This record gives sequence, structure tokens and C-alpha cells, in this order.
Amino acid sequence: MEIGLVVILFLVILWGYNKLNHKIRKLENEIMELNKKLFPENQESSEKRPVQTSSSPLTPFQNISSEMSFEPPTEKNVSQKDWLAPILDFLKQNILTVIGIFTLVLGIGYFVKYAIDKNWIGETARTIIGLCTGIGIIITGHFLRKNYNTFSSIITGGGIAVLYFSLTIAFREYHIFTQNTAFIFICLITLFSIIVSYFYNSQVLIVFSLFGGFLAPLMVSTGQSNYVFLLTYLTILNIGMLVIVFLKPWKSISCIAFVFTNIYLFYWVIEKTDFTSIYFYIITYIIFYAFALQDYLKKNTLSVIDILMLVLVNFTSVIGLVYIFNKLHYEPAIIFPVVFAGVNAVLLYKEHGKRSFGIPYSVFAGITVSLITLAFALQFKTNLITSVWAVEATLLLFIWKKTGFTIFRMCFYVLFPLVILVQMVTWSEYFTSKQLPVIFNPVFLTSLVTIITIFTNLYLLRKQNENDKPENPFFENLFSVLSYGIIYVSVLFEILYQISDQPLSVIINAGLLFSIYYIFILLLLRNPLRITKGFETGFLYLFIFLVVIHISLSASMITDAILRKEISKNYYVFYLLYLLPFVYIGWRRLPSTDFFKSTIAYWIFSFMITMAISSELYHGYILANAENIQQSYPLKEHFRILYLPIIWAILASIFIYVGLKRNIPEFNKIGFVLVGIVIVKLYAYDVWQMDNVSRIIAFIILGIILLLSSFMFQRLKNIIRNLVDHKNENAQNEDSES
Repeated sequence: MEIGLVVILFLVILWGYNKLNHKIRKLENEIMELNKKLFPENQESSEKRPVQTSSSPLTPFQNISSEMSFEPPTEKNVSQKDWLAPILDFLKQNILTVIGIFTLVLGIGYFVKYAIDKNWIGETARTIIGLCTGIGIIITGHFLRKNYNTFSSIITGGGIAVLYFSLTIAFREYHIFTQNTAFIFICLITLFSIIVSYFYNSQVLIVFSLFGGFLAPLMVSTGQSNYVFLLTYLTILNIGMLVIVFLKPWKSISCIAFVFTNIYLFYWVIEKTDFTSIYFYIITYIIFYAFALQDYLKKNTLSVIDILMLVLVNFTSVIGLVYIFNKLHYEPAIIFPVVFAGVNAVLLYKEHGKRSFGIPYSVFAGITVSLITLAFALQFKTNLITSVWAVEATLLLFIWKKTGFTIFRMCFYVLFPLVILVQMVTWSEYFTSKQLPVIFNPVFLTSLVTIITIFTNLYLLRKQNENDKPENPFFENLFSVLSYGIIYVSVLFEILYQISDQPLSVIINAGLLFSIYYIFILLLLRNPLRITKGFETGFLYLFIFLVVIHISLSASMITDAILRKEISKNYYVFYLLYLLPFVYIGWRRLPSTDFFKSTIAYWIFSFMITMAISSELYHGYILANAENIQQSYPLKEHFRILYLPIIWAILASIFIYVGLKRNIPEFNKIGFVLVGIVIVKLYAYDVWQMDNVSRIIAFIILGIILLLSSFMFQRLKNIIRNLVDHKNENAQNEDSES
């Protein structure tokens, strides 16, 4: 019953398709007749004009090479062709075809499964049906090839996919074939599809063939690893693809082959590291270097895909080979980046000999220098992945700078976050490693490689911004922040690790001091680093914040540690080192910037000054008079009650004086607010905590300070009034004389 329904449904669909096709042809004929009547002159000219035909219509992929190859740009803002456009156009025009053939294959699969569930057909019959269906689809694609080239390629690819799945199921599920027989059949299908792709001149079909060829080992795998046989097969397949690429300009197959081959190689190396894999890595390097250099050897040009291939081939090969050497404890592992650098140096010398300093020269120079830099880094036992990715990211940015193709900048922005992630993994070794030497340890040397590449990146971006405004300022600014952050954390972790056996107060003090000096150095080097005003203002606020934290946290911890005899009194001098950048920034840098354009800046600055002076006098008083922690408690209370109001009153007077002299109203407000705090503190709390002698001394001193300040302000106000009056008189005299 079910078979009858399926047959009837199939006949109905076939009849409907035939009717629809007949109507479409009739409509085409009517349109042609209408065009002849409306535009007879066009018809006549088209009949006289010779018709140009092409024996093999081009698919959207076949012009990738010509669109991607480039010459050195004559102008900086050269319009660049989107290398993804052919792929997107292909998907727009053929997405329904791709979905259709995929749906058809699934439909056939579900129908066969349904027939199996109903026990209509046996295992051998199922395989035969699958093979016949695949062959039937391929034959259909063949007959459609003349008028519908791309459509027929997708149809043929679907038929080949059906053949692959049929043989795989016959081997894995039904055990009709042995492993060797199934593998031979799959290889024959791959060979057949490659030959058909070449003679059909279809890049779409070769992509189907390539996927089938690389997935064939997985289709017939039984779980037993025979990597030598697997890599030998892949090598033969890659050589065949290399021959085709030299005959046809099909760049996509080299990318697909590269990805699959490296996945297999990496998996082999991680699962079973042995010396044999080195030979296959070297062979793979040679094959894919030939892939990347085909246009260079023919036309002395390098396309975008060629440059990406050169970068990836060099660095993936270095990762794999150095990993094998490190795993097997062979030396020296740097032989591979040195040899690869030599290969690129030969090509660089060739370009230099021709006096050709275009894009190939820059690419070969960048790769050579990057590999030599990487060799030096690996010699010091730095982390392999972190070093490779950091150098590779800088190389991509350099190539973008020299070629102007934004794809390399995009790759840089994709790779740089990965560099940060692996660098964080590298930092985690500080928590597990013991007794690492100062500076010359693998963790910090890896960080040093990252720091050097970051400075190079900042320089390249700075040179770009000198000529053009950045296209994506958000990413540029984010990159700058992350770069300065990585440098900071790299050095900070090394410092904290090396002093980790010291008391907590020393560790915190050292970390805060380094943070203050790091921001201070960035502010000093703002011009060479081309730090913008926005970043400079942000760094100034961060500097003030760190100073406040240092004063409020480190000073108390250091003082208590000295009184507990954990550290000597001389260490307090180390704590006071923050005063050097603090005085310079407050005296020289802040007045020359836009920091004081906002009124809140005056309050922040005054708070910082007040806190610094009060804190240093407070802790200096404690250290000068106390011998242990018990003696410090009454001294702290005595200073807060007696001396602190006096210090604040003096500072308030200074703020008001500066505000009047320089005509800065905010300083006047700050001074009066501080005086108010002193008075409230004195009458609300201090006076009730003092003894009679201290109370008398406090009131007398504060009274004298306030009277002297008032007298000074009145005198200054009179001087200012006299100057204004004198200026007005001179103006009146000049008017009368005129």
C-alpha cells in the first residue's frame, strides 16, 4: 500500500513538473515574439553581431584568483575588491539549489530508512539502491551541464555525496565490504570526481570531491590508528590537488586541503607523538608552500589567500614541529623556525636582487624577521603557543600596513584576543611554579615576547594614524587599553612572584608603587606613544586614584609592620618613593593639561594634597615616638585630636590664599569647607576628648592661625582693590587726554 502511494505521488509530481515546464517554455516564446515586435532594430543588430560563446561557462568561484591578486597600491585609499564577494554571489544565486540537493539526499535517506524499517529490502539491496541513486543523480547532472553549468555541478556533487554515504553505511553498518575494499571504492569515487571536476571545469564539484577525499579515512575508520598510512594517503591527495591548482586557478581547494591536513596532523601529534610525524610535517610544508607560491612563480604577484597561506604554513608548521621536539626532548627545537626563515630569506634576496620592493618583498621580509624573532624566543624556553601567536599577530598587522588589505587587520583583531587568552594561561604558571629565577624564567620571557610584539603593534598603528584617521576608533582604543594592560600585568606578576615570601604589607606596597610609576612613565612618554588627550586625562585620574589608595592603605600597613618588627624603619623610605612622581605630576603636569577644566578636578586635587600631607605627618609622628604597636594607639588618638585640626586649618588657609591670588573660586570654596570641617570636628568631638592643657593649646593655636589668616586675606583684598582703583584711574586719565 505504502509503495503504491509513493509511486502515485511521484507520478503526480512528475506530471505537475511537466505541465509547469511546458507553460514556462510557452511564456519564453511569447516574450521573445513581443521583443521582436517592440524592438525590431535591436533584433537586426543582434543578428548581424557575431555571437561569442564559451565552451565552459565560468562559475562564480573561478575568478577568485584574478580578483584577489594585486599590485602595490599607488594611493593610500585605493578601493579594494571584496574577496568574499564571489562566494556571497554564489550563495545568493545558488542557495536554493544547494538546499534542494541537500533536502533531496535527506529525503532519499529517510525513504530508504522507512523501507528498511518495513523490511522491504535487504542490506545488499539497500546498498545497491543507494549506489544507483547516486549514479542516477550524477547522470542527470551530466545532461544538465551544457545549459546549467553551476546547477549541474551541485547536482553532481550531491550524487557523489550519495555514493560516499552508501559505501560508508555498507561498510560500517552492514559489513558488506572489508575495510580495504571500502577504502579502495571510496578512493576510486574521489578520483572519479576529481577527473570529472577537471573536465567539467567546475570548481564547485572539486570542492565536493575534496571534502569526500579528506573524509574518506573517517568513513572507513575502525578506531585503530594507522597514521603512517593515513598521512601517506593525504600526501598523495594533496599532491594531486597541487597539480590541479597549477592547471586551474582554484584557490579554494588549497585552503580546504590545508585545513583538513593540519587537523589530521595536529590530532596525530597530540595523540601519539613520534619522530615519523616530522617527515610528514616537512612534506606538508613543502606542498602548501608550493600552493601559496604558484601565482608568485607565474606572475610575480601574491594574492590575499597566498599571503595568508604563507603565514599559516610557516607558523602552524613551527608549532607542530617544535611541539614534537619538546615532547620527545630533542634539541635544538629552534632549527625549524631558523630553516623556515632561511627559505623566506632566499625569496627575500631574490626580490632584493631584482630591486623590487613591492608587496612580495614586504611579505617575505616580515615572515623572515618574525621567524628569527620566534627562534630567539623559543631558545629561551618561552611558551610555544603564546610566542607563536603573538609574533604572528604582529606579522599580520605589518602585512596589512604594507598591502592595505583590511582582511589582514581583521585577522589581527581576531588573533589578538587569543594572544591575550594564552598569555593569561601562561601567567597562571606563576601560581604553580616554584623558585623561578628573576626575569630569566620561561613565564616572564614569554611575557617579554608579548610585550615586544605589543610595542611593535602600537608603533604600526601609530604610523597608520599619522596618515589616516582610524576606520574603527573603538577597536583602536580598545586595543591600546588592552595592550597597556598586558604590559602592566606581565611586569606586575613577575614583581609579586619574586617578593612573594615578604610580608603582605611589603607586597601590597610594591604592587601599588609599581602601578603608580607605570602610569607615571606612560604620562612622561605620552608624545612618543602618541597618547591622546582623552587617554591622558584618564591616566591622570587613575594616577590620583592609585596615590590615594597607596596613602590610605600602604602607609598604615607599613607603619604597623615596622612597629611589629616585621620590617626595618628604613623601609618607610621605599614607601615614600611615590612622592617623586606625585610632586612632578601635581606641580608640572596637571596645570599644563585640561585636567582643571572641570570644577570637580579642583576638589579631587585638594583632597589628594590634604590626604598626602596629613597622612605623612601622621605616620611620621607615630614612627618618631612609638617603639611598638601598643605605644602607637594613644599617639594616634592624640595626633587626630590635637594636631590634625591644626594641619587642616593651615591647609585651608593656603587654599583660600591661592584661590584669592590666582582668582580660582573653587580653591576658596575648598578652603572654607575645610575650615568648616575643622570647626565642626573641634567643637563636636575633639574638645570633649582633650585634657585641659591640650584643649588650651588647641584653641590658642587655632585662634592665632585663623586671625592671621583673616588679617592676611584682608590685606590681600585691599591690595587687589588698590590695584583695581589704580587701573581705573589710569583709564580715566587716558580718556580725558584723548
